[in-house]
Amino acid sequence: MEAETTPTNILAVHECWRLLRDVPFGRLALCVQGEPEIFPVNFVVDHASIVFRTSEGTKSRSAERAAVAFEADGLLQDGARVWSVVVKGHASTIDRTPELMDTVQLPLHPWEAGRKDRFMRLVPVMISGRSFSPSPAPVPRQTARARDE
Repeated sequence: MEAETTPTNILAVHECWRLLRDVPFGRLALCVQGEPEIFPVNFVVDHASIVFRTSEGTKSRSAERAAVAFEADGLLQDGARVWSVVVKGHASTIDRTPELMDTVQLPLHPWEAGRKDRFMRLVPVMISGRSFSPSPAPVPRQTARARDE
């Protein structure tokens, strides 16, 4: 039986930003001591950038040292297609007083307990997205043991 192929739609940049505005969390991928790491973060879109809060530590230090990637995904409104958006760029701590005062007003509240008083901004170098219909999960085959019982 030949598998049915479902076309992947490449999303326009403005569509990627629209989708990112509608989800509350994503994943920040970065390199920590030479090893890839992924951190879940809640975020907001602000002026064509991704803003998230964190504490002083591994994530914030590593994010400022090298390029990072951010990914979020979800279901499209029709419920029949899924989407994925990847943002690649550079993150930095927001430390200028006027910009920090504007950022504090964003609807960005940490989900995890503890101090998350460092605001960071990921400025994209590249943004890409795609949507597609997920293929149905395969029906599990019965094992010989299950058939005998």
